[in-house]
Amino acid sequence: MMRFDAIIIGAGAAGLMAAIETGRSGRSVCLIDHTARPGEKIRISGGGRCNFTNRELDHLTARDRFLSQNPRFALSALSRYSPQDFITRLDRAGIAWHEKHKGQLFCDGKASQIVDMLTRDLREAGGTLSLDTTVETITREGTDFHVTTSQGLMTAPKLVIATGGKSIPKMGATGIGYKIAVQFGLSLTETRPALVPLTFAEQELVKTKPLAGTAIPVTIQHNKTRFDEDLLFTHRGLSGPAILQISSYWRDGDPLTLDLLPGQNIARLLADQRQEKGRMALHNALARWLPEKIAALAVAESGMQGRLADQNNAKLEHLATYVHQWQIKPVGSEGYRTAEVTLGGVSTKDLDAKTMEAKSQPGLFFVGEVVDVTGWLGGYNFQWAWASGFAAGKA
Repeated sequence: MMRFDAIIIGAGAAGLMAAIETGRSGRSVCLIDHTARPGEKIRISGGGRCNFTNRELDHLTARDRFLSQNPRFALSALSRYSPQDFITRLDRAGIAWHEKHKGQLFCDGKASQIVDMLTRDLREAGGTLSLDTTVETITREGTDFHVTTSQGLMTAPKLVIATGGKSIPKMGATGIGYKIAVQFGLSLTETRPALVPLTFAEQELVKTKPLAGTAIPVTIQHNKTRFDEDLLFTHRGLSGPAILQISSYWRDGDPLTLDLLPGQNIARLLADQRQEKGRMALHNALARWLPEKIAALAVAESGMQGRLADQNNAKLEHLATYVHQWQIKPVGSEGYRTAEVTLGGVSTKDLDAKTMEAKSQPGLFFVGEVVDVTGWLGGYNFQWAWASGFAAGKA
């Protein structure tokens, strides 16, 4: 039997951070994972450069940029471990980074630098990393947790669950953290894929498949939620940052509204061109502002045809509804296979916001994606992982 002060299950971003801070406090800690390498999601994220945090995140933006049944839950951990705290960590390690878009920070080099930094910090903190280690059973006897693994029995008075969600199962996601939560009497909120491409029915794909690979900046809206990001047409439907962002809010059967030319008035622009370019086919005239294939689709959807000179102002306003208020209705998503994160999870009402400890089970902690806290695209979910892991490790 191997005894530690703390056992942490899951060697992703949150688990690594929790293990490092636990070790730095002078406690013996074992970080276990069933995969062969730690931090795999860190390695592959951001095209291999890891969008590790977002500079725009502060106490005010956090209220809007994290989804949860209790959006305020995340504020405590996020306020005590900020984006600047992690940036300082990278700077001290000599890891170069840059800001790409809307506060999103990426490594200049490979994301594996962050994994190497964290595993080095864990070693220096005296922590034990046990990979290729499968959890078989977890029981509690008095104040101790007994974790039976493929490497033998481990015990500790503190147990941290950092197993992530269900997203990207090919990387080893299993949803085991939810089973552990239920075993110990904690409740779950509904889980579903988030930050995920959306799919169309076959009749819609007939129209949009020819556009596959075409990207365009749009404004996308679902009820009162809107994003100004790039949209990408795919062979199965739609992707790109605009779709990934809105997918966290979208539900099956909900319509979405797209503005394909935000900040412009296409009816007025076309009317101004009518005298000079009147002989042009309508879709060619529209292609001055939109990619040719998208312009052709918008004209076809509007049911209009002929030359620009043939269109009066009313007809141009009609076309404008398909450019600025294109209504789409996806039928589903690509699912956990490509989802970047899992929405929902261990209910925040059962956790202490300051320590991430289960209120009904002293010594049991849940951190990172397994908790019902999901951030926007753009480094927010990694910052939640760092902050929640830090909070549990300090506790």
